[in-house]
Amino acid sequence: MDNAGIAGILGHMAKLLEFRGENPYKIAAYEKASRSVKAYEKELSDIYRRGRLPAVPGVGKAIKDKIEEMLTTGTFEEYEQILAEIPPGIHEIMNISGVGPKTARSLHERLGVESVEDLIRAAEEHRIRRLPRLGPKQEERLLRAAKSRVESSDFRRSSLTAAGIIAQQIIEELDNSPSIQRIAIAGSLRRRKETVGNIDLVALSEEPEKAIDSFVHLQKAERELEGVDDLGEYSHAAIVYEGNIRVDLYVSPEARCGPLMQYLTGSKEHNIRLQELARGRGYSVSEHGLICAGRIPENGTAGGGAGYLAKENELYRVLGLGWLPPEIREDRGEIEAGLNGRVPRLIERKDIRGDLHVHSRWSDGRNSIEELAMHAMVLGYEYIAITDHSPSTGIANGLSEERLLEHIREIEDVNERIDGIRLLSGTECDIRSDGRLDYSSELLESLDIVVVAVHAGLEQDREKMTQRIVAALENEHVDILAHPTGRKFGKRTGYEVDMDKVMQTAFDNEKVLEINSSPSRLDLNDMHARMAKEMGVKVAIDTDTHSLAHFENIRYGIDVARRAWLEPQDVVNTLSLKDICSILRV
Repeated sequence: MDNAGIAGILGHMAKLLEFRGENPYKIAAYEKASRSVKAYEKELSDIYRRGRLPAVPGVGKAIKDKIEEMLTTGTFEEYEQILAEIPPGIHEIMNISGVGPKTARSLHERLGVESVEDLIRAAEEHRIRRLPRLGPKQEERLLRAAKSRVESSDFRRSSLTAAGIIAQQIIEELDNSPSIQRIAIAGSLRRRKETVGNIDLVALSEEPEKAIDSFVHLQKAERELEGVDDLGEYSHAAIVYEGNIRVDLYVSPEARCGPLMQYLTGSKEHNIRLQELARGRGYSVSEHGLICAGRIPENGTAGGGAGYLAKENELYRVLGLGWLPPEIREDRGEIEAGLNGRVPRLIERKDIRGDLHVHSRWSDGRNSIEELAMHAMVLGYEYIAITDHSPSTGIANGLSEERLLEHIREIEDVNERIDGIRLLSGTECDIRSDGRLDYSSELLESLDIVVVAVHAGLEQDREKMTQRIVAALENEHVDILAHPTGRKFGKRTGYEVDMDKVMQTAFDNEKVLEINSSPSRLDLNDMHARMAKEMGVKVAIDTDTHSLAHFENIRYGIDVARRAWLEPQDVVNTLSLKDICSILRV
């Protein structure tokens, strides 16, 4: 072990002691020893091999003895004891920028934060800002730093879209294996999280060895991570797939698939609550199912939405919960809702009756207004809003006031020529840095629908950005705020804005907030969309379509909405043409 390694362990020991709130003098001694060893000119290991360890400035006898122990064994006993006592995720949390040992201890003791994922969740739920010496700004910084940490982990996190495409590729290839009957998606991808750390798949097979062999020899499998695991009734293998994505396959006989699907789908927090509920009723629950008095009860046959995974449905039924859709299994109240018979009827694709954010080739879209109308009719829509950009978005060929008037006339012309769908004349109007809009009030009044958005000046501080958006939402002509936080996956985390104030302003002024279904945005996210529901703010699930294929992205917005517990009545574009026109006063 070299000096850098020794210094690293001593420094980490100081952090662990501080996390535990131990004697500050002891903490300072380890910190000082770490700096001294790191700065020492000669390698201590070379000297130690030739005899006794020399005196190192700043290192007392007690720590010197521990250095000798490290040089012999690679660690020391007290360090290993503390490591074992502190949840492993705490170490990762303390490596996040802005999280020192004291902050980590406060997060752990007051909020139960034990992992980076827990930290992200606490920040998204606005629980961190309530802690002493922390507030909204610190909460936002911690959220960005934690997400950055996750994105830079050993395996690349994938967007929901990318992970879904990869999973489908693998399923299609494995469908050719005669040893595999069916394959299902589990894990966070099944819960439709916006980013996925790894892809979990469950294969139904009575020949697990052959199924695993097919999996590890997939065309785009770069390497096998570990050998085949025998998990009793199940088998497991993991690979690195093209693009540095981890994929795990679990092989199960069909009769035992349901419990495994439930366990792997998670989330961890949901499963813990489920285990607590089961214990209270005399059961234990795991990937092997419900066990009572040492035996696995017969789950019986089942129907409903679980399909061939019906026994998963039965597991929830036996616990008195009814079916809990995978998207809401995050320990955000779904257990209580199930026990009280109040699980909402989540929004589905069939509920959507129109799209209120669509671009044509008048600005930066690829299709004519007529082409968009014809395609929307094929999708069964009753209406779409053509919302091309305003002048400030010059890079997107934003419309001048004169061109917008021509735009309105063409929409009227298409409406006269095509039966079966209503086109709403609209705009995606820029909110300028001072909160003013790109178009005059007179011109905005002539439109059927006004969607507003921030596209420039994203570096404004939280207070100014909030004032800017609030001013737009207070404009009598505005109907919808598009992609409210401005985030783009892989490009930016979004601007700083007080979402509580934005939501309250939207509620007070009867404005709609958008879930932008573009895979690069998904904005509002699920936590903000849930917040909108709880505050009584209506939501629109839109695609921000720029080509005909983009209409299909509505499924990703629906994923977000389902994770937010949204029901059809929470979403304005589930309304009929008559009702949406009534709301828009057109």
